[in-house]
Amino acid sequence: MTEPSALSAVPAVSRDGVLRFYFGPMDCGKSTLALQMNYNHGRQGRRGLVLTKHDRSGGPKITSRIGLGSDAVEVVDDLDLVALVRAHEPIDYVICDEACFYTVDQIEQLADLTDHHGVDVYAFGLASDFRSQMFPAAQRLFELADEINRLQVEVLCWCGRPGHLNARVVGGRMARTGEQVVIGDTGTDQIRYQVLCRRHHRSGDLGLPAGPSDGTGELLPDVTRP
Repeated sequence: MTEPSALSAVPAVSRDGVLRFYFGPMDCGKSTLALQMNYNHGRQGRRGLVLTKHDRSGGPKITSRIGLGSDAVEVVDDLDLVALVRAHEPIDYVICDEACFYTVDQIEQLADLTDHHGVDVYAFGLASDFRSQMFPAAQRLFELADEINRLQVEVLCWCGRPGHLNARVVGGRMARTGEQVVIGDTGTDQIRYQVLCRRHHRSGDLGLPAGPSDGTGELLPDVTRP
């Protein structure tokens, strides 16, 4: 039996948080899951903050296409997320919708919240833009997150294959370049977005016309090569 004097002292440390990233294309239920997670944690008496950026509503809210919604803090580029959370302490968790639009520095701040302040962070967003290029913030989440989860709500391309990529459609044609942020719909407007499989995203084949519009907008930045 080991003598107590031979055991090294282990300093007490505060609980580490967890950083989880949930990703998928449009219509796969990211915002719905974010709202459900906030509801579930709140019911257990946990105190949280809900953040978003460029929500389809155009305001500081998280909204889903099935009609759910919640007020949220709008994340602007110069917002320090660590300072925000500390100003509202005690905070147990943070819900970060549309995290793909955050700055890389803000993703680092989310990691600081988990590592140094014991806050659980649940981030939701697209992995890549309409050109199938990864968002810098999403890339950093892939690099730093403790858990990475592709959402399992099935979204189909017009051909029936799983749809994983978001296409921007302008005047009936798939766009490869454009402004960084453009508001569009998922219906049949002049500028809209459509989920495609890899094969048809690469070929630019939009297939049959998309279904009717639900009247909501979607923001997708464009990462344009110099």
